[in-house]
Amino acid sequence: MASDANTLVQPTIMPLGDGALLVRFGDTLSEAANSAAIAFARSLADVPLAGVVESVPNLVSVLLRYDPRSVQLAQLSGEVRLRLYARDDAALPPAAHHAIAVTFGGEAGPDLDAVASSLRLTPEAFVTAHNASALRVLATGFAPGFVYCGFHPPELQLPRRAEVRASVPAGSVLFAAGQTAIAATAIPTGWHVIGTTTFRNFDPQATPPTRMRAGDAISFEPAP
Repeated sequence: MASDANTLVQPTIMPLGDGALLVRFGDTLSEAANSAAIAFARSLADVPLAGVVESVPNLVSVLLRYDPRSVQLAQLSGEVRLRLYARDDAALPPAAHHAIAVTFGGEAGPDLDAVASSLRLTPEAFVTAHNASALRVLATGFAPGFVYCGFHPPELQLPRRAEVRASVPAGSVLFAAGQTAIAATAIPTGWHVIGTTTFRNFDPQATPPTRMRAGDAISFEPAP
């Protein structure tokens, strides 16, 4: 039987073309919507639905790609509704934990001083607050191996930069919107660059090519 937590998030099912559907758990990013999306995606990985060739979790949704020769949309939508009715958003499997060493500030983190000042903190106090609690991998995507981690407390909320940098290098540690992100490849970004890490969450030669997955725990610490 589904837990009471299920009443917190009412999912919607949206057809996408003739070979995909989107299960959406919220219109905005929240702890409840993200946890529900991760739990549902993991349930699909544990017990796949017939005809589904790929399921991909996002921040508040799960994309299901299916083979229309094997299953029709109406049938698959019905199976998804049954799975959603029986789901338990609180039943996430134990998460892997990743400790990430970061070189904060200086050339590695050119926005650190400005971020700290905007939050009325010294750079040292900001780093301490940033690293104080373990976060959760909310999603991976946008670029190969890119990791969204959250959520920071309200006192560490800061919007993105007004200007987008044309490119930041792989390993850049980014901060904005109550989250910290890690770039595994060079990308353009409007996030604040607060540091860098030698950790890379993308190896095209590995199977799977990424080491983190949504729902994993992650903590940050100053590099020695």
